[in-house]
Amino acid sequence: MASLYHYGLALPLLAALALSGCDRPTGGTSVTINSSDGETLAAVDGKSGEVKLALPGFTGAFKLPKVSLEADNFELNGVHLYPGSKIRNVDVGNGRDKAFVMTFDSPAAPATVRGWFRDKMEDADFTLTDQNGTLVGTTAEEKPIRVDLRPAGTDRSTGTITLGG
Repeated sequence: MASLYHYGLALPLLAALALSGCDRPTGGTSVTINSSDGETLAAVDGKSGEVKLALPGFTGAFKLPKVSLEADNFELNGVHLYPGSKIRNVDVGNGRDKAFVMTFDSPAAPATVRGWFRDKMEDADFTLTDQNGTLVGTTAEEKPIRVDLRPAGTDRSTGTITLGG
């Protein structure tokens, strides 16, 4: 059974996405919010703008303008994404481990983005180690975090941040 926490999170997040995306007609960020048992409660398709809800007492689908979230739309203990990054997908409550998983694209090579994250996160009291090019550690609140980066063309990278789990 899904917790009230997830219901309380789903609707404000979807409202914020609707408001933030009204002036961005191209591309978009997909967002999925799952319950503690892995069932999808809410989802926004970044390509079509379609929103699907499956909450107790309400199930439906509707369209919103496409939403495009960027570096400044994400913050974790004061750390934003690498400048110029675009968020591709956000999954809240991902799988059995209930992790927050976000994928993003950055306009720099993986080594540059990794070094930038390491410096910013260590300044924000994260504890990190570099494990074969993946930053692994804990936040200041001792929550597990992982930052994976891979090349996505010349001087570009794709990354995944996993928090919790």
